[in-house]
Amino acid sequence: MTAQDSATRPSTIAVGSSPRTGGTVLAGLGVVAFSLTFPSTVWGLESFGPWSLVALRSTLAALIAGAFLLVLRVPLPERRHWAGLAVVAGGVVVGFPLLTSLALQTSTTSHAAVVVGLLPLTTATFAALRTGRRPSRMFWCAALAGAAVVIGFTLAESGGSLSAGDLYLFGALVVCAAGYTEGGRLARLMPGWQVIGWALILCLPVMVAGSAVALAVEPARLTAHGVIGLVWVAAGSTFFGLYVWYRGMAAIGIPKASQLQLAQPLLTLVWSVSLLGEHLSPAAPVAAGAVLVCIAVTQRARS
Repeated sequence: MTAQDSATRPSTIAVGSSPRTGGTVLAGLGVVAFSLTFPSTVWGLESFGPWSLVALRSTLAALIAGAFLLVLRVPLPERRHWAGLAVVAGGVVVGFPLLTSLALQTSTTSHAAVVVGLLPLTTATFAALRTGRRPSRMFWCAALAGAAVVIGFTLAESGGSLSAGDLYLFGALVVCAAGYTEGGRLARLMPGWQVIGWALILCLPVMVAGSAVALAVEPARLTAHGVIGLVWVAAGSTFFGLYVWYRGMAAIGIPKASQLQLAQPLLTLVWSVSLLGEHLSPAAPVAAGAVLVCIAVTQRARS
């Protein structure tokens, strides 16, 4: 088998593990990578403004993806896939990073992490509408229970009303869920890394121009944290995280994989304390723990 053959055929799970187990492991790795995104973004914002950080992370990630695509001589996707790739690009390459970067200028990492706990529910909803598959009643009850906890936490933390940061975060949930759903569908037709790779390439011309304009308006002040944060959100969250995430979704299904992200708020709370030194509100770990319990329920619920 040639390198090109290996690159262009849909990814398979490693020998010796079932597709379901292997897919769960891959999706779990994606969740771990994503859980570091908010702390890394906060570090990145030490050196860059929100607009320049998003443009630079997308540009760097696109260059990494482009190098792989070029070396492996991966052919262009079929024309029928470009609309879906545009949804992925708009949702997970541009929309989610930009909206969350704007939110983290006023919201703490721990608060944002718990709010983003709603992502599994929004992703499952988009998946049901897009694919026509209907998860079981138990699945929806568990997902809605997790969502109710997150909404209650958000209102309690914001004094009964939503802040501008919360509105950015809720907008990020919608666009990211759309991108996850479309990416999961495309990952059944091509390797997951090619899904995010071509989505990044699609954005590259705009992101290069955006980087130049944003850096002129938001001059960079380089620090070690800022550079590390930029590198991680580009290589770790945007490329590696989405690669294993889409592979996992292709193996176990979008609704099941999306519920693994209920663990993401709890992981991000750990990073916010250990890496950023944030002091958690008493409600944050309680809310994160409550939504984590929903994982076991949703994973046992049959579609």
